[in-house]
Parts: sequence; structure tokens; C-alpha cells
Amino acid sequence: MSGSIFCIGELLIDFFCTEVNIDLVEGKHFEKQAGGAPANVCATAVKLGGHAVFCGKVGKDPFGHFLKQTLESSNVDTSMLVLDEKHPTTLAFVSLKENGERDFTFNRGADAYLTDSEIDQGKLAECSILHFGSATAMLDDPFQSTYFQTMDAGKEAGKFLSFDPNFRKDLWRGQVPRFVQLAQKGIGLADFVKVSEEEMEIITGTTDLKDGASVLHELGASIVTVTLGKAGTFLSNGQQSEIIPSMEVESIDSTGAGDAFVGAMLYSLAMVPNPKSIIENFERLKEMVVFSNKVGALVCTKIGAISALPTLEEATGSKL
Repeated sequence: MSGSIFCIGELLIDFFCTEVNIDLVEGKHFEKQAGGAPANVCATAVKLGGHAVFCGKVGKDPFGHFLKQTLESSNVDTSMLVLDEKHPTTLAFVSLKENGERDFTFNRGADAYLTDSEIDQGKLAECSILHFGSATAMLDDPFQSTYFQTMDAGKEAGKFLSFDPNFRKDLWRGQVPRFVQLAQKGIGLADFVKVSEEEMEIITGTTDLKDGASVLHELGASIVTVTLGKAGTFLSNGQQSEIIPSMEVESIDSTGAGDAFVGAMLYSLAMVPNPKSIIENFERLKEMVVFSNKVGALVCTKIGAISALPTLEEATGSKL
């Protein structure tokens, strides 16, 4: 389908401890929520009026069915979501301390076992943009191999590739050099790359935005965005660069804001018949980032990730 966005990665259950400043040893009350960055990206693009396909694996259990229903209620195409009869749905348990630090434990399940043979290649070929923004895909095989094989195939087919390394320190303790190696591999295949300031420093070794973007371009990225929180987003296409301010809002919950930014960017790019044709059109890219910044900011004004997503009319007042 022309203009369709393919997102591959984890779909999981986040159990958030509702008690304040308490660790998981003492926590007793948890709230179940759908989680997974690629799923959030899908939901954003669809909420804005686009079409997105989620590809991943969950357990054939109550949690897996809950996640499938959550995506379908957001009108995300789940035809490439696999229900695994052997492995349970991946679960994450999180509690927040007053200083903002997390107590985190991760019970990985079905998402780790997606294989290349389970991907509908015909449906994949119909998508114009392929997004790789999984926090867990690069951890282990078989999913790691499936992830990069899909990237390689998309690159060879001339698809527009998007990559978000989605670094989570809880998942990469003692393995940061390996993360950097794999993230650089993904960046080398991508047309559009989104990183946070922390990720840019980890991957490039510098905190300077222009120098960091230059390293990412040298690795292979055509469009680089570095999200800066309230300060906005640094945009570079290798020829021009600029910090695009964000919209000022009263932030309640920033969960999913980065994913919403990516989803809005991919929605905007999918509206272009040939997304690669505007890589050198810096003014058009700036317009897309302004829009995406606004979508990300609006998500911060409500609780939740998918439930907080704005419609296109809410984000712009009119259709693009």
C-alpha cells in the first residue's frame, strides 16, 4: 500500500507501580498498560490519519490478546502480529522514585523469537516506509538477525528506512559497546535517524550537536533529528542544520512523546509520493519537524502514551 508505514519491534505489557517512591520489592499495586515504542509509533501515524502495520510477536495468552485488541482499537493493522504458543508475552515491571530514577525488571518473552520466515514479505513490499525503533530487537537472536535482515532487504528494495536506536540502560548494562556497534549498523542503513541527546553522545562520543550529526551522516544517515526535550529538536540533512523550537505546554506525563514525534514525522513523510525526494528540501523538513514537535508536546499534556495521542485536527487545526 502506497504511503503505508511498517514498524517492527516489541509489543509488551508495562506494569507500573502506582505507589510513589517505592521499589519493586515493596510495591504491591501495579497498573497494566500496553507498551513498546514501535507500537506507539504505529498508533501515532494512524491517529493522524495514516496507515501503519505492526510486525512483532506476543504470547498466545491473555496479555497477548489484550495487546492485539489495544492496537486494533487504535486501527493499527495487526495482520503481521504473531501469537506465539510456546513463549509468553514480554512483561516489564517499573516503579518510579522521587528523584526520577526507575526500579526496573524485565521478563522477556515472545518478542525475542520473531523469525524472518514469520514476516509476510508480500505485505512488507507494499509499504513505502520501514521503521526500526525497537528497544529490544538488537539484544539477541533470533530477533536480532530478523531485524537486520529486514533492514538489509528494505535497503536493497529502495524503501525509505527510519531508525531509532531506543537505548535503554536497564537492558544494556555491561554491554554498551555492543549497543553502539549495532546502533551504528542501523544508522548506516537508514534514511531518517532520530536520537536523543544521550543516545547521540553514547553513539558518537560528543555532546556537540553539529559534530554529533556529522558523525551520524558519515555513518550513512541522510536526515538526522536529535530530540532536546523542551528545547525542541535539532535537525540536519547534511547540508543545513537548525534547532526547531518545541511548543510550550504544561507537561503531565512525557511517556511516549519521543515515539509520537517519530510517528508524526513518518506520517508526514508518508504523505510524500517519494520520501527520499525531500531529503535536500530543508524547509519542508523543518515544517515536518515543527508539526512533529507539536504532536510530541501534546502527548505530554495527558496521561499515557497511546491514549494521549492527538488527532490531526487537534495537532494542526486542519489536514495537511
